[in-house]
Amino acid sequence: MERIATMKAKSGNRSLPAVFLLGGKGQLPKAGSVEEMGFKAFNLAVMAAAGLPVPQGFVLSTRFCRDCDGSNGRPPVNLREMLAEGIRHIERESGLAFGGRRKPLLVSVRSGAAVSLPGMMETVLDVGVNDEAVHAIVRATGNPRLAWDCYRRLVQSFAEVVHDCAPTPFEARLERCLNDCCAASPQEIDSRTLAALTRDFLVLFEEQTGAPFPQDPMVQLEAATLAVLRSWRSEKASTYRKASGLDDALGTAVTVQRMVFGNAGGTSGAGVAFTRDPSTGENALYMDFLFNAQGEDVVSGRRSLQGEVPLPRLLPDVMDQLVRVAQVLEARFLDTQEFEFTIEDGALYLLQTRTAKCTPWAALRIAVEQVESGLIDAAQGLARLENVNLDGIQEISFARPQDVEVLAEAVSAGLSIATGRAVLDCETATRWAAEGEDVILVRGDPATSDIAGLVACKGILTVVGGRTSHAAVVARQLGKVCLVGCADLSIDMSARRFRVAGRELAEGDWLCLDGYQGRVLAGRPEVVTRRPTEWLQRVQGWNGCSLFAATVFAS
Repeated sequence: MERIATMKAKSGNRSLPAVFLLGGKGQLPKAGSVEEMGFKAFNLAVMAAAGLPVPQGFVLSTRFCRDCDGSNGRPPVNLREMLAEGIRHIERESGLAFGGRRKPLLVSVRSGAAVSLPGMMETVLDVGVNDEAVHAIVRATGNPRLAWDCYRRLVQSFAEVVHDCAPTPFEARLERCLNDCCAASPQEIDSRTLAALTRDFLVLFEEQTGAPFPQDPMVQLEAATLAVLRSWRSEKASTYRKASGLDDALGTAVTVQRMVFGNAGGTSGAGVAFTRDPSTGENALYMDFLFNAQGEDVVSGRRSLQGEVPLPRLLPDVMDQLVRVAQVLEARFLDTQEFEFTIEDGALYLLQTRTAKCTPWAALRIAVEQVESGLIDAAQGLARLENVNLDGIQEISFARPQDVEVLAEAVSAGLSIATGRAVLDCETATRWAAEGEDVILVRGDPATSDIAGLVACKGILTVVGGRTSHAAVVARQLGKVCLVGCADLSIDMSARRFRVAGRELAEGDWLCLDGYQGRVLAGRPEVVTRRPTEWLQRVQGWNGCSLFAATVFAS
């Protein structure tokens, strides 16, 4: 880790904070703090120091971003110079050129506050591709499908994130393309069709924004950076901070990294993994993965994910690496980690790690097992459980399981059972919950923009998405039952009705979500509860179990 020399603002003598460089030779031993770099970049630096594969990048510090968030509509002083200096670092270390005609460099632009806000802020991938770079990528890789897939992705995300356009026109055009070429997913679209789709997206972009798509890579990078900064003040991010008791004044850093391509072909892909099961606490990898895809396909919730992840069979060496990565991460961070990764042509890269959001039951089991394994001591285990309502942990089961009416199956992203009246949008969920109703939010996909509805509901059911999508992670953290990828669910918003495997229901009808077995049930089945007595007793047996523990277990 090294610092770019502090730059002077043109408007005066005030020094702007340093930019931090990720990766490269001759690194200085001193890195920035979490508060300066944001947790994402700080953890990337820790992973790189541990010898784990992290793409090169640079970080605009939280102080710089707070001072220069672009809220006045003008680029911050010296932003272009700071971005250019960071890009030169990536170019030196990677041998690629930003906007180059032979070995083009593309970058990702991500947020990174000092605390985790999963999915609440924006990301722009593939920055740097344009009409020239798309052909340069083909020359450099021999992979025209990769080149055009990156270009069409950037055009859409640039419209959505930078210009606040709705995704609907782009998603509709993609859906029409899938139907026309009889493809089941974007991964099955060939390069020529992707090229035509990208040209359609460029036309859509100009129609939606009133301006042509920018061809200058530095203009793209600057605009993407400002959009990420603005997303700190977005409604969903503000709602999440309020629900989590986080300070609005913290601000975010911006992390820019060399792109690695999970959409490069059959031995590439993107995934999210937990070092332990965040629902049960089981000490086993808990993972979602898509072949020939980028990370946003996994975490956005817009795509359906396969149930079984075939990595052990198709890429056994990479799977072995992931198991070792999980062990290294827990040893370094002393807690369960959620990490994002990309595989490019069989090579593994790590893009992020953070402390996992777990259910209270899982948090209890993990703390117990990590204390008993010697990873942490009893005092650390008790400190870990201070914010967990141990007295409120319970497992719910059906009083008469043989009588429940199962409508459909889905993928469970959190263990428990939730019953409530079905609602089809966040506004209704919030209003009915305020009136004392238990509600189940039924949606097409699990979006983090639904944060207000997630806070209000008892559970969420969606047509698509994966159990590690950002919205599912947030739902699990909030203690909500979350079932995603229910292929038998269809929603008619105009009629305020929905259909589950042939059963037609209306908004307001009772629905039950079984997070233990991933089932959608009709009506209001009677439930019973039990407590995790065994795990609680093991905590009571820790040496030095303090007044805190005695108070907790007194009830």
